[in-house]
Formats: sequence, structure tokens, C-alpha cells
Amino acid sequence: MIGYRFLKYSESSQTPFEKLFDLFKQLITYTSGDVEEAISWLTELDKEYQLTTPEYGIGDFIQELKDKGYLREEDDPGKTGLTGKMEQAIRQQALEKIFGKLKKGKKGNHSTAFSGIGEETGDDSRPFQFGDSMDQISMLESMKNAQINHGIGSFKLTENDLEVRETEHRTQSATVLMIDISHSMILYGEDRITPAKNVAMALAELIKRKYPKDSLDIIVFGDDAWQIEVKDLPYLQVGPFHTNTVAGLELAMDLLRKRKNANKQIFMITDGKPTCLKEHGSYYKNSFGLDRKILNKCLTLAQSCRRIKIQITTFMLASDPYLQEFVHDFTEANGGKAFYTSLQGLGEFVFEDFERNKKKRFR
Repeated sequence: MIGYRFLKYSESSQTPFEKLFDLFKQLITYTSGDVEEAISWLTELDKEYQLTTPEYGIGDFIQELKDKGYLREEDDPGKTGLTGKMEQAIRQQALEKIFGKLKKGKKGNHSTAFSGIGEETGDDSRPFQFGDSMDQISMLESMKNAQINHGIGSFKLTENDLEVRETEHRTQSATVLMIDISHSMILYGEDRITPAKNVAMALAELIKRKYPKDSLDIIVFGDDAWQIEVKDLPYLQVGPFHTNTVAGLELAMDLLRKRKNANKQIFMITDGKPTCLKEHGSYYKNSFGLDRKILNKCLTLAQSCRRIKIQITTFMLASDPYLQEFVHDFTEANGGKAFYTSLQGLGEFVFEDFERNKKKRFR
């Protein structure tokens, strides 16, 4: 019989530290790693929602953060910074929040539809062929074939009796994640940079745990583009920048050319139109519309990526029809994909597309 069983609600068994720690990790991401500001916000929230108890206050929480190795004293008196342990905890929270609590998979866990010499045995079997590895031979199936082919009385095993188990290839992927940090990412009272940071941290932690043979490079682009480390993500801030998508794509292509992985892809998170490019040492800017000079350069790079088999997936955070039209043209030039998503659905879109790409081989 299928139905529901209702139980009496019981409070979470989290300790006071654990309850505050979950909230503090989110505040640290919002404040771009500013510990003092995050503590200030936490104190205000405590006043309104009574997060602490008479026995355990904000001061106790701060001291426990230091004792557990999450915070460290900076050289600047009165300043407190994050440790590597804290940065890893923030990435872990982002992974669990966006992608769910994933268990660590086997190394190189990227299935393809191609069979052959691989790392994991499949369910299918076939007759032995010259060049097959001895490790692939299924002794049980081969012994059965020998009994069927030659009888039980005089047992012998020949090459024609041998049967091998198919193995699945495991692909390795090189991914570049491009994050728009132009000023529009915080315009109109909407925080778009924090969800982008959370997605980047979660994707980095996912690859580290489940696909350790993969590579992930992270690029931010405003007036220019530059590479950042995963540990830099909590501190990432939007600047008074235009959107130089061209510089981001050029840097992404340079990074992927150096990677030996068979599959190469670019994930680009942006909310606005390209408005800038650099030529002859100076910036060419136009914030008033879709400038044909800038757009043509973007489309040319999209086509170049297509020729060298780099797929670009664009996650578009804006809903303006004329901007979506540009993304459509850009995607068509690359032969890639585009997702027009809200901030709430961004993480799920990135995760699903990343996982889907692992199940096929780019051609």
C-alpha cells in the first residue's frame, strides 16, 4: 500500500555553532570575503531572529571559528581573514546547495557511447579479437563456451571459445568558466554576481570530487579579462567595467589550446551585451546599443571556436529580446547552446548541461 506517514516534528540536532556557521558561510559569499561585514550582518540577524542563546553568543561563535581553523588574524591589526579551510567549506556549501549532496564518483567518471579499452567493465560481451587485452577476458563465459563447443569429456579451451567484456571509455574534459563582472551584474537592485560565484565554486568542487582528471579554468571579464584561482572566488566583486566578451573568449581559447583533454568547452555566464573591445592598446566602447563592430568580432571568435571543436554554452541572465537575439546569433555561429535562465535556476542549468556533456564525445 502506497501512502504517507506523518511524524511529530522535532527540531534539528545542529549545535549552536553549526546553525550559525551555515548562515555565516552565505554571508561571507555576499560580502566578498569581508569577515567584519559578515559578522556585522550576523549580529543584526541575531537581534531580529534570536539566533543565539544566553549560553552561546556571537563572541563564542567567533572564537570557535578561530579555534577550528576557519579564521586567521591578518597582519593589519584588528583585521580577520579566511583560511583555506574556510574557503573549502564555502565551496562545499555551494555544491550541496546547488547540486545536492553528491557522493564522490570514480576517477574519470565520464561515460560515452563508444566501447573499447576503457576503465570500467560494461554488461555487454563479444568474441575475442586480436589486440584485446587479457584483462578483458571473461573466464566464466569462456569456460561455458568451451564446454558447449567441445563437450565435457575432453575439456579444451581455444581462441574461438574466448569471450571478452566490453569496457566503457572515460573521457576527460577541459572546461573554462567565464564570469561577467561588468557593472550591470549589480544594476537595478539585483545581485547577479553572488549566484555566479556560487555556481563557479560548486562546479569547481564537483570536478575536484567526481571528475579529478578534468580541468577547470575560471575567467572573469569586464573591460579586460583575466584568470583567477578557485580560492579567489569568495572575494570576487563587480567593478565599474564595460563588457569585453572578446577578451574573455580570446583568453579562454588560449587556455584550452594548452589543455590535452579530448573534450573542450566554455561556459559563459553573462547578463548583458558586449560593449567593449581592446584594439591598438586602447579601448573601443559603446554602451548604448549592440555595436556592429563589437558584435562581428564576437561572432568571428564563436566561429573560430567551432572550427577547433570548442563548444560554447551561454547562460543568459537578461530577458531583453534584442539581447537574446544576439545570443541566438552567437550560439548559431558556434554550434553551441544557450540557456535563458533566472538567477534561481542558474545552478541547475549549469550542472545538468555539464553532466550531459560528459555523456557524449564532442566531434
